Amino acid sequence: MTYEEFLRQLGKAGLTVKEFSELVGMNRNSVSNYAGWSSIPTHLAVISKLMGEMAEQGIDFRQALAGLETVPKKPRGASRKRHLAGTQDRGDGTMSRTKGAQDE
Repeated sequence: MTYEEFLRQLGKAGLTVKEFSELVGMNRNSVSNYAGWSSIPTHLAVISKLMGEMAEQGIDFRQALAGLETVPKKPRGASRKRHLAGTQDRGDGTMSRTKGAQDE
């Protein structure tokens, strides 16, 4: 799906990119960056298509999603950087905790 088609589906659903981003737990800029790609990721295409089609059929996707608890996606590398804090490369492809490093 092209970014233009993605935007068309969001429009059918009555959503802006910002609203869609919040709904799926992504940063708005991350979603907007797909404008420069030849196609958007399949999972976002499927979601937008379903929302657009539901709206055309008179089905309120907001009601269908009511009560769904979403967790925002972590930025890339965020957990790995935290995990590696307080570690030292042993030189053999493994890591060891440095003196005084504590688990979070």
